[in-house]
Amino acid sequence: MIFNSIPFFVFIGLFLPLYFALRGKARLWLCLAASYFFYGWWDYRFLSLIVISTALDYLVGLQLDKTEDESARKKLLLVSMFVNLGFLAFFKYFNFFADSFVGVAESIGFTPDWTTLNIILPVGISFYTFQSMSYTIDVWKREIPVEKNFLRFATFISFFPQLVAGPIVRASEFLPQFQKDRDFEWNRIISGSGQMLWGFFKKVAVADSLAPFVDQCFAAPEAFSSMHLFIGVVFYSFQIYCDFSGYSDIAIGLARMMGFDFPENFRTPYFSQNFSEFWTRWHITLSSWLRDYLYIPLGGNRSGSFGSWFFIGVFMLFSVAVTAWLWLIPAYALIIAGALYYLRRGKRERAKTFTMMNLMVTMLLGGLWHGSSYAFIFWGFLHGAYLIFQRLLSPGFTKILNALRTPAWLKVGINVAIVFSLTGFAWVFFRSPDFETAVSVIAGIANLETFTFGSVIGKFTVLKGAFVVGILLSVEMSDLKFNYQEISRRKPVFRVVTYSLLLWLIAFAGTFDSDAFIYFQF
Repeated sequence: MIFNSIPFFVFIGLFLPLYFALRGKARLWLCLAASYFFYGWWDYRFLSLIVISTALDYLVGLQLDKTEDESARKKLLLVSMFVNLGFLAFFKYFNFFADSFVGVAESIGFTPDWTTLNIILPVGISFYTFQSMSYTIDVWKREIPVEKNFLRFATFISFFPQLVAGPIVRASEFLPQFQKDRDFEWNRIISGSGQMLWGFFKKVAVADSLAPFVDQCFAAPEAFSSMHLFIGVVFYSFQIYCDFSGYSDIAIGLARMMGFDFPENFRTPYFSQNFSEFWTRWHITLSSWLRDYLYIPLGGNRSGSFGSWFFIGVFMLFSVAVTAWLWLIPAYALIIAGALYYLRRGKRERAKTFTMMNLMVTMLLGGLWHGSSYAFIFWGFLHGAYLIFQRLLSPGFTKILNALRTPAWLKVGINVAIVFSLTGFAWVFFRSPDFETAVSVIAGIANLETFTFGSVIGKFTVLKGAFVVGILLSVEMSDLKFNYQEISRRKPVFRVVTYSLLLWLIAFAGTFDSDAFIYFQF
């Protein structure tokens, strides 16, 4: 079931009155049943995966709470991680590994008789797996108390507003909110419905309006001019942002109406002035998850991290072995030579080297989390490289701008333009079905001979896209100064006007074909 569909509106219209009519365990049972129904709407067979993960981590949490022996506690944690990551790896990456193996074997003269299983990817498996794992890890680290009530724990894992595409809500933030019934509050209903409206505008009016133009660009890039492809890449940057942040807004708004508070997941990421800032604004709950459960355990900004060397070494060997990309060997040799050069220059430079390695490992695995494709891994590699080059080049670039006495507003504009442009370049690989398509798109844009608006096909679609994107950027830019949420809280008239305007824009500019959200595939 997706948010922008008739079945969802029927579902939520029946659910909310029952939710506020019930109390205590009856309300939790309703939430759990509704969540399983919501998820089972796609394919009821995959409900068993959620049930198994829920039961496993609940039992592991109870045992962790009872056990003082550290060796036994580590074994319990490993059991949880092995099962959860095993499910994720099998359903999300089995075909990827099998196809890679066959490709490498054929490239060296073998023709293995291998039949790839037709494995369907369960919707949202990456999201609820990370959410469940964070609970077990936090209990193991003794950072949160164990949840002994199975009903509360099961509802936390499967809570339908954020079940299939986030935000990834941690147990420390969400489980305590189940301790008491959430009362009906008009302020929450109004505020939550407003955020849902803004999310529907992003999804239906912006993302779905841009989708057809973007799809044709990446389906046959050789058929379009450089200007057409350039607009397609820019449109995709806003399509994926509005599609995903729109889902998050709807989920956060719906939870607020029910009395729950979810963490913010997007914060105007395309106004970021550097890539470190970008990753504190884009998919915030995933970025913080990777920081706390991967980057910091690898060593973070500290030197001497064996984990960094281990993971980067495994990735290098794996990528060469399963792709037969022999050009990676000299590339990796240069990386190792550069690392060894810095490691010989003292403690401070060693810390910088390990920090850069940890950043790269985190972004590579972040790319792999998004999907079983080398295009996703390369997208992660690009963002890892951006973060590394930012650390190396940013001080010198700032000195140049200061030496030229560049005005503050122009510095901001230059930095924002650089971050957006490089992010858009990386999105080409994220969106493309394969490397060949990505190269075709980039080569087509580089052919500046057809970089004219007259060569664009479907000018009305472009104008409509520019219109809705312009509204989006105008609202986000002005909100940074005026804080519309605060104004809406103080002035009901403003709220009525903005909500009415959003409804009109959704009806006027929306595309109503119930397309699934992009991040459902992750």
